[in-house]
Amino acid sequence: MSDETRDAEDDGAVTRRDGRDGTPSGGVPLVDAAFPSFDSAAVPPRPPLPGPESTDDAARSLGDPLDTADHNAIREQWRAARDELGSHVSHARDQLDQANERIKERTGRDLILAILIGLAFGAALLGSLLFLKVLFVPFALAAALLGVYELSRALRGSGRRVDVVPQLIAAALLVLSAYFAEPWLCWVMLFVAVAFVIVWRLIAQMVEKDGRTYGDVLADAAISGFVQVYVPFLAGIALILLKQEGGEWWVLSFIAIAVAADTGAYAAGLAFGRHPMAPKISPKKTWEGFGGAVVASLLAGVLLAMFLLELPWWAGLIFGASILLSATLGDLGESMLKRDLGIKDMSSWLPGHGGLLDRLDSILPSTIPALCLYFLLSPWVVL
Repeated sequence: MSDETRDAEDDGAVTRRDGRDGTPSGGVPLVDAAFPSFDSAAVPPRPPLPGPESTDDAARSLGDPLDTADHNAIREQWRAARDELGSHVSHARDQLDQANERIKERTGRDLILAILIGLAFGAALLGSLLFLKVLFVPFALAAALLGVYELSRALRGSGRRVDVVPQLIAAALLVLSAYFAEPWLCWVMLFVAVAFVIVWRLIAQMVEKDGRTYGDVLADAAISGFVQVYVPFLAGIALILLKQEGGEWWVLSFIAIAVAADTGAYAAGLAFGRHPMAPKISPKKTWEGFGGAVVASLLAGVLLAMFLLELPWWAGLIFGASILLSATLGDLGESMLKRDLGIKDMSSWLPGHGGLLDRLDSILPSTIPALCLYFLLSPWVVL
């Protein structure tokens, strides 16, 4: 590039000062329609920074959310509401405790605890029957063994000689044979179980040689056989019913009717009970309570027959009346046995209920009419 060309370019270049002033070095202003000239007067002034007084004015105009007085007022309102709710809950709890104490004084049972334990057992029973009916077998076996243990301990406490271990062994074999063997073998196992515990007791008495009288030894042997008939054999009848086609619904139904009869008798007796039904056997059972049991059991029988067992309503009346009769006799029979033994409950393992056998006293005898009515009324049976 020649010196002349470089000089010409230098002459045509715009300096930074010329561009800032809007006038090139040649004297021609850079102002046209696309690039207006800069007017410093047109720039708005910078707003002043807010001071302490303006900040307070804005906060007062918008309302200060962090006002300490408002926070204290809200806190006091919440505290008052919480205290009021706590007082209502405490008052309701006191009333419930007082009502429970009155019921406990009248019936000898802790109502709230009894309801909770009953619901737990009912849930376990219902689950075993609804999902897979074979799950009811360990449930029935455990109940039978515990019932045998409770009855044996209660009999031993009254002076009877009952051997607990042989009773449990015979009961387990009897209950399991009812479900896993043919029905006629259950009767054979009953004979074997009764003979086993009686022979064991006689041999044990000969070994002991404690001078016990012949009448006492004979009574001990008879009572040992009675334990096997009363608890494991009747539990085995329930398992014979269970293994039939649709038997799980019949087991559930007869237990539900027995529980309904017991609950109806308890509620009606508590509310209206005035006239004792059998004062020498069970002073707290009344005719008003029996009336409540009749209504509850018949209603439960009709509903279960129509909606669960596929039976007509009149069959439900027969079913409900039969279970009511067996449950009532079983309850009175167990009360007579406890009175003869001089005890109030078979045990105290179940708070609010006593012992497990105290809850099974109306269910165990009901297995026999339930099995008979299954073969007479069930639509699945072909005679």
